[in-house]
Amino acid sequence: MKNKLIVFLLCALALIALPLFAQQFGQGWVRILSLAMLYVLLALGLNVVVGYAGLLDLGYVAFYAVGAYMYALMASPHLAENFEWFTQLFPDGLHTPIWVVVPLAAFLAGIVGVLLGIPVLKLRGDYLAIVTLGFGEIIRVFLNNLEYPYNITNGPRGLDRIDPMNIVGFSFGKAIEIGDFRIPSVTLYYYLFLLLVVLSVVICHRLETSRIGRAWMAIREDEIAAKAMGINTRNMKLLAFGMGATFGGVSGAMFASFQGFVSPESFTLMESIMIVAMVVLGGLGHIPGVILGAVMLAALPEVLRYVAGDVQNMTGGRIDAAILRQLLIALAMIVIMLMRPRGLWPSPEHGKAAPSPV
Repeated sequence: MKNKLIVFLLCALALIALPLFAQQFGQGWVRILSLAMLYVLLALGLNVVVGYAGLLDLGYVAFYAVGAYMYALMASPHLAENFEWFTQLFPDGLHTPIWVVVPLAAFLAGIVGVLLGIPVLKLRGDYLAIVTLGFGEIIRVFLNNLEYPYNITNGPRGLDRIDPMNIVGFSFGKAIEIGDFRIPSVTLYYYLFLLLVVLSVVICHRLETSRIGRAWMAIREDEIAAKAMGINTRNMKLLAFGMGATFGGVSGAMFASFQGFVSPESFTLMESIMIVAMVVLGGLGHIPGVILGAVMLAALPEVLRYVAGDVQNMTGGRIDAAILRQLLIALAMIVIMLMRPRGLWPSPEHGKAAPSPV
């Protein structure tokens, strides 16, 4: 236990000092770290559904979109500009503090997750994946078309002028200056995302070791046997969908405040597939593996921007940098899966009989 505490303290100090060191090379690197923390939050939420309960969800980005648009509507002048009744109620607009945003985003996305889970309770495997994929696309199409007759989402143009996150008048959109040392806004957001990731890890660990977590894993291994042992598989599946969706809703709200702009193009099918890949490549059901997979796949595309540009120049511009970057990402994923088919950091195997002595 003493050694574990020392390791945890060293990791905590490294994570706190990392953006301060990275900002010396430019705020772009800190932005990559912040987005990586955001994807870790998303991957931890999907791990509840896919890793613990074994429910293949390809529409997880829908909950991400719900949280993002909820915050964008509550923290931008869009509603006041399009609805007179809203202007009369809130003449100065809504400037939502974080302790209102986080519970509301979690609650709203959780409700949407349960509503998704109700019609797909009897589906498994590929059929479940196809239905959830369709649900995610339906949400994106709705966001694209909820402009007429009432302009709610502003259609494909998206919502802009979104307020940064604030706590008791302290805004994460403004830099802090301590003497000659300056902490930019993107670094403040990194610390906010890091705090949410730590809280999420604690929640996921407690869920994993609880009766609910063991029930999810029993359903994942053999649903018929779990039902025969008295587990209410219906309620457990709904709980998994709802609990996983809450993480997506909170992540979406953080994304909207961080970007200051949201549009349906940020919530495509490819985004869902990337989040699933983070969980699978890291290690299904294993929190450290999921974190590792999320950090790698979130940071790798941004880091490869620098490599792809140089390779493009070497070939005289004959290879497009964006296509080359996607090719390098795909090759990295193939190599990882060939060398580590159970993930980069798989969970230890439980329940297997001890090998008999020779």
